[in-house]
Amino acid sequence: MIFAVLSLTAGAIVGYLCNVTIPGEYSKLFSVALLAGFDAIFGGLKAVSLNNFDNTNFLLGFFLNTILAVFMVFIGDNLSIELYYVVLFVFALRIFKNLSYLRHHLIRK
Repeated sequence: MIFAVLSLTAGAIVGYLCNVTIPGEYSKLFSVALLAGFDAIFGGLKAVSLNNFDNTNFLLGFFLNTILAVFMVFIGDNLSIELYYVVLFVFALRIFKNLSYLRHHLIRK
């Protein structure tokens, strides 16, 4: 899990230092990918607190959830269906659920 936190920190620092501008038409895709990544990270933190963290499961979940979420938004945009809001809602709900569990776990300690 320490590898995931260090990788996230290194990626955030590199992203901050690089002057990269994301075009507006890709903003939905990048925001959904970011939210899917955060969902995987908070799910990994929950797994660590339950003592059943699996590195392979975490990495597969991280990449597959991100790719699937971006693909759903891409297909929704091509079909003129706003799947963007559904994907955002689902991942935000999962993030808040994991954060709630982590908060209760920390309070009990």
